[in-house]
Amino acid sequence: MSPLNGVIVVNKPADFTSFDVVAVIRGCYHTKKVGHSGTLDPMATGVLPVFIGSATKAASILPDSDKSYRAGFRLGLTSDTLDIWGRCSEQQSANVSASALESVLERFRGDIEQIPPMYSALKVNGQKLCDLARKGIEVERKPRPVTISRLELLEFYGANGVIDVDCSSGTYIRSLIDDIGRALGTGAVMTSLVRTRACGCGIDEAYPLSELREKPLEELERLLLPTESVFKSYPEIHLDEEQKRLYMNGVRLDVKRLHNAPEGVMFRVYAGDFLGIAKISDNELISVKRF
Repeated sequence: MSPLNGVIVVNKPADFTSFDVVAVIRGCYHTKKVGHSGTLDPMATGVLPVFIGSATKAASILPDSDKSYRAGFRLGLTSDTLDIWGRCSEQQSANVSASALESVLERFRGDIEQIPPMYSALKVNGQKLCDLARKGIEVERKPRPVTISRLELLEFYGANGVIDVDCSSGTYIRSLIDDIGRALGTGAVMTSLVRTRACGCGIDEAYPLSELREKPLEELERLLLPTESVFKSYPEIHLDEEQKRLYMNGVRLDVKRLHNAPEGVMFRVYAGDFLGIAKISDNELISVKRF
């Protein structure tokens, strides 16, 4: 039996860690070689791309690292975790109009800086911030640049609302909502989080974990996306048999000897089958990752 390789897009349920999902998928596909891209907190739901077999090599070189989220929020509260699941302050008045909120949202569109929350998996001096936070220790964190390419107010009623966010990798939606609350002078906490897009895959393409658990292996195999699907933004380049042999042995290929080499920097490489990802530098085709 040939090894399974590919990507399954999971709709992660609440109260599961991303590692829990990986463990379930290992059981479903009867393989240990499974990884994921873009950790989701346990209370969050939504798109979690899971990589199987040789596709696990793709997770570290994905071209589309932007993500999309739908998040609920409540004004008038703050918490140690920046969400409703932490230790919250007493509710305070949050008499904010939709127009005032829209005006504040404008400040957070585009390139901004964010201070990572203490309750996060980031490490400082080898220790996770969340582990320090649980001990009551708070350390200084440097602001990090992130990009909010879309920030849309979908609902707003009383002190509660829902936003849609398109953002760069590394953006903390909890921190974004906390910063919006501070700008309003009311405080705010996140009350729900759904990731609606990751690795170029939308939530309509994601399978509920409970559904995957019930499917036979033959059907699960058919649901796998090919590894190259996560690199669809790259143009293709095709090699002949001799070029394939050289490429698979790590030899740099002279671009001038490649027929109809398309314009670009990064490529999906084929010789009939998908071989890997390569880049062009100094008129040479150089392997980035072979699959």
